[in-house]
Amino acid sequence: MPPTPTKTHNHAPGHPFETPDQAWFWTMAALQARNSGTGRACSARTERPCDPDDIIRALDQLYRTRRIDLLHARILRIWGERGTAPCARHPSEARDAAIWQEAMNRLGARLRARGIIMAGSAL
Repeated sequence: MPPTPTKTHNHAPGHPFETPDQAWFWTMAALQARNSGTGRACSARTERPCDPDDIIRALDQLYRTRRIDLLHARILRIWGERGTAPCARHPSEARDAAIWQEAMNRLGARLRARGIIMAGSAL
């Protein structure tokens, strides 16, 4: 009888995102499509190693462990719906940009550990 293959800790098949921002915008587009009833906006030209809900769960875990707060989530939602990150060079966006970056750093670390973002990618 041949040996049973052992399970490895490889992540789901699919191409990881390059940055946490890219993963977040993909998630927001998918959620907006779901909420509008149009189905999956990201009908996969590129197979991803997760579902949008996986990224939301990672964000929820950060909130539950007090690594992010409601202000982080609010900024992520607002700018995620706009499809662009706030720009630190614009005075009216500077505070949002700092909060956005803090949230992306923390979310990025969590997603990188799960193979959703490429290892070694820039924050």
